[in-house]
Amino acid sequence: MTKALMIQGTGSNVGKSMLVAGLCRAAARRGLSVAPFKPQNMSNNAAVTSDGGEIGRAQALQALACGKALTVDMNPVLLKPETDVGSQVVVQGKRLTTVKARAYAKLKPQLMAAVLESFNRLKSNNDLVVVEGAGSPAEVNLRKGDIANMGFAQAADVPVVLAGDIDRGGVIAQIVGTQAVISEDDAALVAGFLVNKFRGDPSLFDDGYELIKDTTGWAGFGVLPYFGEAWKLPAEDALDIKNAKKTGGLNVVCLGLSRIANFDDLDPLAQEPGVSLTMLRAGEPIPGDADVVIIPGSKSTRGDLAFLREQGWDVDLLAHVRRGGHVLGICGGYQMLGCEVRDPHGIEGTAGTTEGLGLLDVITEMTPDKRLTETTAQHVASGQAFRGYEIHIGRTDGADRARPFATVDGRDEGAVSADGRVSGSYLHGMFRDDGFRRAWLAALGAEVGNDGYDATVEVVLDRLADHIEAHLDVDGLLAVAR
Repeated sequence: MTKALMIQGTGSNVGKSMLVAGLCRAAARRGLSVAPFKPQNMSNNAAVTSDGGEIGRAQALQALACGKALTVDMNPVLLKPETDVGSQVVVQGKRLTTVKARAYAKLKPQLMAAVLESFNRLKSNNDLVVVEGAGSPAEVNLRKGDIANMGFAQAADVPVVLAGDIDRGGVIAQIVGTQAVISEDDAALVAGFLVNKFRGDPSLFDDGYELIKDTTGWAGFGVLPYFGEAWKLPAEDALDIKNAKKTGGLNVVCLGLSRIANFDDLDPLAQEPGVSLTMLRAGEPIPGDADVVIIPGSKSTRGDLAFLREQGWDVDLLAHVRRGGHVLGICGGYQMLGCEVRDPHGIEGTAGTTEGLGLLDVITEMTPDKRLTETTAQHVASGQAFRGYEIHIGRTDGADRARPFATVDGRDEGAVSADGRVSGSYLHGMFRDDGFRRAWLAALGAEVGNDGYDATVEVVLDRLADHIEAHLDVDGLLAVAR
């Protein structure tokens, strides 16, 4: 019978996604058919699935670790924040509604059926399902109607391993405190714990490790040292994107928008030896020595246009272009480059029109239909073919569309300014394609040295699995799955 194991964390960003990816690769290398599963994810970093939907990018990486094609069942509920208090709700790959946080609390229990349906489908087709929790089970104020952590574990009868993060400090309190606040029934599902992100000599934590075991009565599955190559894997959180500062390289600056989406577009650039990549944070000006400014995707184009202007980046962009700099807008960033963004039906919020940056002669109108598709395109300027994907709402048209960025299945895609310095495209994932990345960088005069991004990711996943095998009791973890 198919078994399952759930990795929950003592908090957000304790390394659950990476642990699941590593365990998936380790199990797959042992000949098991493995699938990842996350009942509920909150992220604007999404991937397009083979069955025409979208899931969190972390589950896409985990599926790669398993050697499996992406399916919507791997992440049946995806929350995509549009404002500080509201998110789009995607269920089994398709948009269901947009709700505020309080309304979502009432909606959650209705989504459990879809979660269990997806989970059971994965179980029927695999030997092992490795489940990732969200946030922490210690958030007991959210326990009622929970579908992400213990609520799911109870409904599906899945054993839990609790991961703590020693890098942020207080890991003993993290783990012991979690047991103290969760119910006895939930605690009974916990098969044990592990400690993640240790720096230095792990033996220095022996006494603390034994204290956790003695206090909780839970089994310990090991202390995992910090995995230094994690930055080479696609980032789940924009804050995880590693600034790659290099002397003398092409200076690429990406605007850190408040609702930045699909920011893993940048990961391949960070690994290029000839590229110095900076993720600009709020309040930081666009540096005068920037060669290229990238405006990335956004879950709220009009909202992020306002955010962009609050930082003064609109003024900086105009100065950058006057100095002869290049600008690339991807998806929402492409929409911002135009003259107007119109949302007459209030799809992204309050209905209305927002003035764009005016760097491309195009206008975007938001439409209720979302385009979700994997794509093969050809870059017009270089003639280079590449693979990518589209995940957006809105249609863009105008005079600069006469100079397309790419062609897709015989149709023109994107737009380029008359001087060729400002480009916009709806295509995500273009920099993962080694041939396109090489051609795009070479045209900008950059030294190109990394010809195998996908191959690098595969190698790092194997090293992650080796790292986990060396320091955790993987046999013990697999033994508690049921």
